[in-house]
Amino acid sequence: MQQHNVLILDFGSQYTQLIARRVRELNIYCEIHPYNKLPQNLDNYKAVILSGSPVSVRSEDALHPDLSEIRGKKPLLAVCYGAQYLAHFSGGLVASSNTREYGRANLSYIKESETFFSQISEGSQVWMSHSDTIKELPENAVLLASTNDVENAAYKIEGETTYAIQFHPEVYHSTDGKQLLENFLVSIAGVNQTWTPDSFVDETVAGLKEKLGNDKVVLGLSGGVDSTVAAVLLHKAIGSNLHCIFVNNGLLRKNEFSDVLKQYEGMGLNVKGVDASARFLDELAGLSDPEAKRKAIGKVFIDVFDDEANQIEDAKWLAQGTIYPDVIESVSATGGPSATIKSHHNVGGLPDFMKLKVVEPLRMIFKDEVRRVGASMGIDKELLGRHPFPGPGLAIRILGDITAEKVRILQEVDAVFINGLKESGLYNQVWQAGAILLPVNSVGVMGDERTYEKVVALRAVESTDGMTADWVNLPYEFLQKTSNKIINNVKGVNRVVYDISSKPPATIEWE
Repeated sequence: MQQHNVLILDFGSQYTQLIARRVRELNIYCEIHPYNKLPQNLDNYKAVILSGSPVSVRSEDALHPDLSEIRGKKPLLAVCYGAQYLAHFSGGLVASSNTREYGRANLSYIKESETFFSQISEGSQVWMSHSDTIKELPENAVLLASTNDVENAAYKIEGETTYAIQFHPEVYHSTDGKQLLENFLVSIAGVNQTWTPDSFVDETVAGLKEKLGNDKVVLGLSGGVDSTVAAVLLHKAIGSNLHCIFVNNGLLRKNEFSDVLKQYEGMGLNVKGVDASARFLDELAGLSDPEAKRKAIGKVFIDVFDDEANQIEDAKWLAQGTIYPDVIESVSATGGPSATIKSHHNVGGLPDFMKLKVVEPLRMIFKDEVRRVGASMGIDKELLGRHPFPGPGLAIRILGDITAEKVRILQEVDAVFINGLKESGLYNQVWQAGAILLPVNSVGVMGDERTYEKVVALRAVESTDGMTADWVNLPYEFLQKTSNKIINNVKGVNRVVYDISSKPPATIEWE
């Protein structure tokens, strides 16, 4: 299947990940590589896409890819910067644009009977995002499409399978963008659409069997989607040689430790639950600074995990639920550091004394693909639909210092809120929800008595990847009911507020 891969060369565009997402929606496997770090074996790729870039091809800082083994030898699609690069350095002319070529535009001309524009008609909306424009096409180029403001919106080079566009087919606003990518990859480049969740499972399991043999693997489970799907894939490959450790840091949701352990038991996984609540709370005592709290939790986690891993004789590997966006973010398009284990992962920044090799079965797929892979393996829908939950747990939802009593209060509040969302059929409309315990007491009246108790904030956001998020407009009746239930049932809280901030400028979590 390898020869049906697509290579995306990244020039630093904010949309590069989106190109990959769209290609994979066509059931075609693709990989993103920095423009200046081409993969060693280009034979594995059947087509190449050049991404956009914030840099101008006319500047001294223009990014120069080595296309000697690609251009004219493989089908090539150049998007935005790529299209301008081919024009500028192959006899065309790129100049600063007089009109603001940003936002929605419509195709006003399409060359007839071009496979590239098959099933796309004049008037189709496209998304522009560039300050330079191609004034003259490069040598041997044929104009394929124009908009009212951009004459050279698309062209191809005669004598080679090279196509170029000045708009972004990958963004949602380009209505026929997916069709255009399909026309190029399937009809022109002849790439097979064979990459499905099932094929990913088969290939990954076979690869893990070969890589791991009879070795033992340790995996830190978090109860979340990524670590669970990684565990099931590994279990399919190596069975009981996979040793899962689920640590209770005392900062999980109410009953989560026992509930999740039960769920894992039903899946046949080899899981050991370790209740280290007291150890974490002791380490957190007196700490209020968010970063200090995160570091303390990370340190204890590593200690606990190391104690447990050492009890597994001959463990050779540490498995992690790293997913593709983490890998891409840690390899910058302008030649930054190579992939590193991010500190927010289940096992953050492993110390040198843990002499384990790392295995990451999900490192080449996106979050939505992780869910689809999980579904194809029959993992419970409820588990796959779980909202993301921060690694440090409730510690970063309790502003200020952490005590067992504050954790109890927040667990109760969170349970009312999350269960309420589920009962009202709202849970799946929300990307992430949770409650925050504020370091504020306010005056209230309960019965005939004045109270001076805690304030909690409720937060619910919608998002696709957590990079940006909008607050969810939950029905007033739901908020009213939830607020009453919290104040009447959770001792220590007398006021509830709802957070209506979007990201940016706010973040999803408060700390």
